[in-house]
Amino acid sequence: MSPGEAQPDQPNLSSTTPPRANLSSHVSNLKSTPLSRGASAASNHIGLIGAKINQIRPWIERDIEKTKTCNVDVMLGDLLQRACKNTKTPQPDLLDKCLEAVLKVCNGKFSTEERGSGDIFQSPDIAQGLRDYSSPMIEPKSYPSFIKATDTALACLEEIPVEGMHAASSDLEMIRQLNDMPIVQKHQTEKSKRMPDVFILPSKSSKEAFPDVTNPPWDHRVQNAAKKPKGGQILWKDVLASIEFKRTSKSLKEPSSLYEVTHYAPTVPEYRKVPMREASASPTIGVSASQTQAEQPAPDLPRPSRSNRDDVVKNTNGISKRKAEDDEESAAKRTKTTDADRPDVTVQTGLYAAEMFAANIAVTYLLNLIIVDNIVWVWYYDRQGIIQSSGIDFMKDLPRFMVLLYALQRFNLSDWGRNTEFEEVVEEGVHKTTLDGEGVHKTTLDGVVVKEGVHKTDLGGVDLVIHTSSKERVTHYGLQGRATNVFPVTSEKLSAEFPDIKKDRMVAKIFWAEEERISEPEILKQVDEIAAKESDVEGHVPQLLWYCRFPNPTRAVREALGIPEAKKGSRVLYILVFRKLDLITALYGIELFDVWRQCILCHIVLWKGRVYHLDVSPGNLMCYKKDGRWIGVLNDYDLSSLKINAGPTGNERTGTVPFMALDLLTPEGQQGEVAHLYRHDLESFVWVLVWVCLRYENGVLLAASSRLLDDWATVGPVSCGDKKRTFLHRFVHFKRDWMDPQIWKLVVQCLKVLEGDKHRRLNSRFDQELESEQSRSTNAEESELHAYDSFDMLTTTETWLQLCASLPSSFITVVQYVV
Repeated sequence: MSPGEAQPDQPNLSSTTPPRANLSSHVSNLKSTPLSRGASAASNHIGLIGAKINQIRPWIERDIEKTKTCNVDVMLGDLLQRACKNTKTPQPDLLDKCLEAVLKVCNGKFSTEERGSGDIFQSPDIAQGLRDYSSPMIEPKSYPSFIKATDTALACLEEIPVEGMHAASSDLEMIRQLNDMPIVQKHQTEKSKRMPDVFILPSKSSKEAFPDVTNPPWDHRVQNAAKKPKGGQILWKDVLASIEFKRTSKSLKEPSSLYEVTHYAPTVPEYRKVPMREASASPTIGVSASQTQAEQPAPDLPRPSRSNRDDVVKNTNGISKRKAEDDEESAAKRTKTTDADRPDVTVQTGLYAAEMFAANIAVTYLLNLIIVDNIVWVWYYDRQGIIQSSGIDFMKDLPRFMVLLYALQRFNLSDWGRNTEFEEVVEEGVHKTTLDGEGVHKTTLDGVVVKEGVHKTDLGGVDLVIHTSSKERVTHYGLQGRATNVFPVTSEKLSAEFPDIKKDRMVAKIFWAEEERISEPEILKQVDEIAAKESDVEGHVPQLLWYCRFPNPTRAVREALGIPEAKKGSRVLYILVFRKLDLITALYGIELFDVWRQCILCHIVLWKGRVYHLDVSPGNLMCYKKDGRWIGVLNDYDLSSLKINAGPTGNERTGTVPFMALDLLTPEGQQGEVAHLYRHDLESFVWVLVWVCLRYENGVLLAASSRLLDDWATVGPVSCGDKKRTFLHRFVHFKRDWMDPQIWKLVVQCLKVLEGDKHRRLNSRFDQELESEQSRSTNAEESELHAYDSFDMLTTTETWLQLCASLPSSFITVVQYVV
């Protein structure tokens, strides 16, 4: 599991379990779990300590740096294809047809009556609105002019027919809505507060933002769209897209007097420049090893225009566009900020996309618009990455901008990237504007039931009630990667199929897996085969009950847009239902040792059976209680492999940074130039023990003021390796009075084993260099015999043996794994 999805100090987001119900301290510590790009790339995750939302910015910046580009005509063609009547048959002439059709609107030769109102929308008003927008003014004053121009255009475009295109969506009635006020969203216990300039909203949601306004429904577009919402709360889940402005000059050029259909003329700049980070900048957030490439997060950027500011999470340094018009906090409580805290418009829009992803379940993609002066860029986001179109100068090339509006106006919810397989059901008594979510989502899906190791597809549609507002949920916040979310789930059909599992003891894991990696269900097949033969694996691995793989991988849009290497990193959506488990961090003393030991024994058997876990972390060590004993479970196999390369691969490394072996927390290790060996995973088990021992007292997470090792999760891999090496030299300074003496002694002896094994291997390399070429070759072959020496040394330490002796004899399995 990538670190962005395993948060040991909270329910494991890509695990199969929320915390134990009686551990209120864990529940109160739920955080938004950001970013996860999974097995490759650099920005997936915000720390294992439960990151505050503003800590995500460096990884948003990192994702945006990797933005791909495409010509806007190609992008417009794809958007029109989505909105046409025959989406499965390519129609390359749609763009030309639409450009011709909108000319009458662009040239002021069209008018339409608003249905039921008697108001006339005249296309000359579009040009007047754009002239008002271009006149000298500060940026926020220009928003109403732009909105009036575009909403007038939408009213006219609604009446323009084009052969093969759908009519404007009657369900959504897209409206550009002025915002420029704080929008709050709750991510479990953390709140984010952002201030987008303009939203694209369904008409219904826009009207709900004006609950005290008595205008007739048809008058809303005329009277309210260009005003700030009064009294109503806009929710991120209702936002179809955001529009973020940046004005570099008070006075802009005016629209042309006459427009014709012409070939696309590149804007200056053609693509929105993405701010690059300094190579020497230090990361501020922990990332998965798989996501690093030895890169560093961005430093703070120079001050952009006023519109790129926002308020962020409560209790962090907030940034305000203007006086907040809400009750979240008073002006006196707001923290002043420096210019360097204001992100670039591309980063700001990326943060809005992260909010939109977090607000909706299983989103397939998102669209946002960035407008700098008179140039608009379309930004496309999905879990594979980001694509920006070349710019449209809507003063010089109004027809292309009109075609963009024309396409978006015909989008249904699915076209906007919402996953319509999941139906939101608001529970009775849950207020619509609650920040905790809105009840549950329901779906019925065909999938594969897994029973007694057999994967069967004959169960038919399975009903799932996904408790998306549960306090036990673990949600993702970010742009790219696996984006794992874990929710409690109930199902009548699965309950009947598995009567031994209580109705409330199932969880759904929803995530975007890399299409080219072997799937987690396939790996679990191999795991189950080993478990049937090995007692140290049986009962110590997760129980998969059912799964579904959705169609339409993310590469499809890249192939349509002509993006190079479209298949590289392509992702596909999965939903897996597991039996619920509990976290190892809830245990302490002899119970902690026992579960940790069981997971180690399970892991080595799987490794020898050619199932390589590769991501040992606290969030992946789980447990459940059986006959009065806690049973350890080695969990989460979606980054595991059924083969391991004998030597360096050059591929980026997977893993969870604070728990990775020191050999892998180097530039070479991060680039895949160090082979991942068994001892690396065993070393991860030791770092997990260190982490739990120093951060929990009797199974309860310590307060931030008392908690140790936070900085391991707030730096990049190489820096984390340096901190861990420093820890090895100073570990005695970390001992605390409340620690279990035997567990602390075990920690010390485990660290001694790691250091002793390192020096033994170093001396072996010295000896090989001193030997003849023939002997050196022989010794290299014989070194395979020592692959499990570290396991032998660890499991024969004095404290390990003493702790094993204190366990009931029925708990002990004879160790027989040393080669």
